[in-house]
Amino acid sequence: MKRIAIVLTLVTLFFSLSISAKDKWLKIKSNHFTLIGNASERDIRTVGTRLEQFRSVFSQLFPNVRMDSPVPITVIVFKNKSSYVPFMPGHNGKVTEVAGYFQPGEDVNYITLTSEFGQNNPYSTIFHEFVHSLTNDSTANMPLWLSEGIAEFYETLEVTDKDTKVTLGAPISHHVFRLRETKFMPLPQFFSVHHKSPEYNERDKQSIFYAQAWAFVHYVMLGNNSQRQPQLGQFFRLLGTGAPVEECFEKAFQTDFAAMEKELKNYISGSRYPVLRYTSKDKLTFDDEMTTEPIGEAEANYYLGDLLAHQHRTDAEKYLQTAIQLDPTLAPAHASLGLIRIYTGQMGEAQKYLEKAVTYDKAGKNHLIYYYYAMALMREGSSVGGVQMLSSSFDPQKAQTIRTNLKRAIEINPGFGRSYSLLSFINLVTGEQIDETVALLTRAFQAAPGDQDLAFQLAQLYLRQNKFDDAKKTVEPIARNAADPAKKQRAQSMLDQINTIIEGQARYKAQLEADKQQELASAQVVEEKTEGQLVPNRPALRRRNEGEEAKGLLTKMECSEKGVTLHVTVGAEKLVFHTTRPERLEFITFTSAVGENIECKTFTPPRPVRIVYRGNTDAKSKYNGEPLAVEFVKSEEK
Repeated sequence: MKRIAIVLTLVTLFFSLSISAKDKWLKIKSNHFTLIGNASERDIRTVGTRLEQFRSVFSQLFPNVRMDSPVPITVIVFKNKSSYVPFMPGHNGKVTEVAGYFQPGEDVNYITLTSEFGQNNPYSTIFHEFVHSLTNDSTANMPLWLSEGIAEFYETLEVTDKDTKVTLGAPISHHVFRLRETKFMPLPQFFSVHHKSPEYNERDKQSIFYAQAWAFVHYVMLGNNSQRQPQLGQFFRLLGTGAPVEECFEKAFQTDFAAMEKELKNYISGSRYPVLRYTSKDKLTFDDEMTTEPIGEAEANYYLGDLLAHQHRTDAEKYLQTAIQLDPTLAPAHASLGLIRIYTGQMGEAQKYLEKAVTYDKAGKNHLIYYYYAMALMREGSSVGGVQMLSSSFDPQKAQTIRTNLKRAIEINPGFGRSYSLLSFINLVTGEQIDETVALLTRAFQAAPGDQDLAFQLAQLYLRQNKFDDAKKTVEPIARNAADPAKKQRAQSMLDQINTIIEGQARYKAQLEADKQQELASAQVVEEKTEGQLVPNRPALRRRNEGEEAKGLLTKMECSEKGVTLHVTVGAEKLVFHTTRPERLEFITFTSAVGENIECKTFTPPRPVRIVYRGNTDAKSKYNGEPLAVEFVKSEEK
């Protein structure tokens, strides 16, 4: 859940859309963060050190979590509140003052704060969301209660005494109060909470859910002398196998929900929450590993404009245009303006900006430039966000340009999953380079097993290869354990589709065998007849289906979660048939030109067919009817 550290004062959203030329902006790079700001070098380095300390401690306690996120993290440190206000969250013309916030994104994460935060410490919120960014791609199917519980637990981390002493697990007062005053949520109900559950979204129930999630993680990490802490690591590992959550839980913790609920209630009723304190073997200082360089007004305006662009704010344009006026060859600024045009559906303008970005990217180290450019090309001619509408509009040259840019983005940043997703889409649409794409996507998914979008893409590629077992193995864990109900339903729908195809193929093979036996029997009958009797040129007993009949050329067969659609040309007329029950659609062939596998694709050349169908009685329907049977025939039979 995205949260911000809120200070209660609201102020009017009215400020100058420019930065002071008098400010000195710095860029400081640590091992894992890029920090920019108009604060002092000391203050910016302090922020970098805090973030590196948190990352280091978290990695020690969760060694299996992937810590090198492929999504870059940019930290903006403002020198005071007045320079920070224009970049705080806004709503209805007003801004809510915050001490700091973490803004996650598919392409870039931003952390913002001011070094002048006084009593309003921003790090708890930043640490909370940072945990989510670390665990989202690393741990497949993490249940919501565990994701939020770990984030709540780690947001209290502190490093003191000259970067040597670590404190973790300090009681969170409002959680302790809530647990005392609010009825305990039974564990089966607690464990079933997902993102759309009322317990998660309603304000009066959300508090107990977060409090109980924090208490559960606090108990398994520090309760009972941390006896259950190794079991939590085992639980993580088992979740990665895709086994059902309850099975993973009982195997890891060696108990069931009822027994664990009793333990947790006893722990909460005792109101004794131990705190982990230890001295690090190595001094947790990272200052010597940081590099500092001044940046000009143009680059500062770019970072600020890009931050606002990722919030879909209209004032982003001013900062980015100022950056280009100051430095016309600043590639990232052109790329960010291109991204804004993608958001607003202006694909032609987006391409112009992104073509300039590609031209000016002399170092060739910014993968997002090539990713954005490919995205703009793919969405050309579609509505905003309507990538799926382009399946019939890719000419070979355009498809190759998209591929080239995505492969360049992958070469620069091999861990960035969105590039693989777009590459997978273009190759699925064109039906080209499927095997190569599977190999690339498999590596990406292995590196980020929690990325369920990659899993769906990989399953679709397996289906194109007719590797139904591999496709099932890829989406089954999502259908069982996904925290997001929509993704869980999508995975189940895909599983149903795969099973339907497998069952249909089994029926088809059985029909082929039956037809073969029938042909053999017919041949024996013919041999027994008198010499000179005519032999029929096709089996005498052809299966018939009740319904209307259309004879023509099958040009395309589309398969999706909504069913199967057939495009048939009958003379000068184009007919479209659709069924939401593909398991009932029968495929028959009496020609060797059709193999055992019938793929969902565009047929070149078109296939002669007889379609038996039930006509559509709805005049408003875009379909001519529901197909009952598809019979592939020889050309002369049509």
